[in-house]
Amino acid sequence: MDKINMAQAEDRRRFFRIDDEVNLFYKKIDEKRVHEPHRVSDNILNSCSLSTALEMVSQESAALLHRLDKTLPDVAEYLRIIETKIDLLGQAIMMQGLQLKENDTRNVNISATGIAFNCEDELKQGDYLEIKLLLLSSMAVIVTYGKVIYCKHSPENDSPYPYFIGVDFINMKDEDREMLIKYVVKKQLQQIRDKKQINNQL
Repeated sequence: MDKINMAQAEDRRRFFRIDDEVNLFYKKIDEKRVHEPHRVSDNILNSCSLSTALEMVSQESAALLHRLDKTLPDVAEYLRIIETKIDLLGQAIMMQGLQLKENDTRNVNISATGIAFNCEDELKQGDYLEIKLLLLSSMAVIVTYGKVIYCKHSPENDSPYPYFIGVDFINMKDEDREMLIKYVVKKQLQQIRDKKQINNQL
């Protein structure tokens, strides 16, 4: 594949969108904060870096564990247990640092470039947000900024989230965007497989 086709394929991956359930926290911020480097607190950045690092190490170790399965299956199983313990510790640290709560979980539509979700606040087009995301199925954490591109009133007046907003991500770290791209693509493929399986059972 030549460079042009590779770039086009990467662009398509960036715009894949999925419906998902995530743990989400946001707050409105002043525009100038978005343009200040590393304005998000160091503790939060460290938590996000830990999340990204754990994900990268897990990907590297997966191939090694697969090879070990063939020659030393007991050792491979033991290493998986150790890896699970490390993941649990990492998740506990990230949750504590981000102070996310169970009731922050909501359904969203997400891609590598933005997110849409129901919310309780009537935000305005052009508002800037600080956004903290915990991707529940992979326990990966992303903290970034976003700009509101639309805010619509939901017809469900009795809903605790009467507004539906769309947000473009801003100044997301490259490693977090790459992680989100891989997450969305993997999730989309899983949803396609699940749909085919359901159709085959009908």
